[in-house]
Amino acid sequence: MEPSNLYPVKLYVYDLSKGLARRLSPIMLGKQLEGIWHTSIVVHKDEFFFGSGGISSCPPGGTLLGPPDSVVDVGSTEVTEEIFLEYLSSLGESQFRMCRGEAYNLFEHNCNTFSNEVAQFLTGRKIPSYITDLPSEVLSTPFGQALRPLLDSIQIQPPGGSTMGRPNGQS
Repeated sequence: MEPSNLYPVKLYVYDLSKGLARRLSPIMLGKQLEGIWHTSIVVHKDEFFFGSGGISSCPPGGTLLGPPDSVVDVGSTEVTEEIFLEYLSSLGESQFRMCRGEAYNLFEHNCNTFSNEVAQFLTGRKIPSYITDLPSEVLSTPFGQALRPLLDSIQIQPPGGSTMGRPNGQS
């Protein structure tokens, strides 16, 4: 029997606050937050993420966010690049479809929701809960509730990726 090819799956984690959340959250929220997390999945030599522009890809670390603050090993997958790109295409047409950015929501449907979904598809494992639990932690505070209308209107699209109509210009 042929051994199957295994492809590593990494979670790139960026702190969008560049350390400000760690310093200001105790004062503003009354609780300690370590960061405001943006995540992406790196597999098959590319970084894939979801933002207000839809599903995008770039070379690893290729957004203007620069290198990730941390890299989490999510595991490995037998899913080939071809099957993965078909999966992303179907995600882009369904739950991560972009209609003028309406599918993106900072608290409920964001880059971390996307990374968690993709990680489970590829490896059967979820991304760390400190990332996925962040929105409910913020909203559980009076300040978070007061800021919700403003925060709900925020659209995040890390500059430097290409939107996935046809990934990497492939036809």
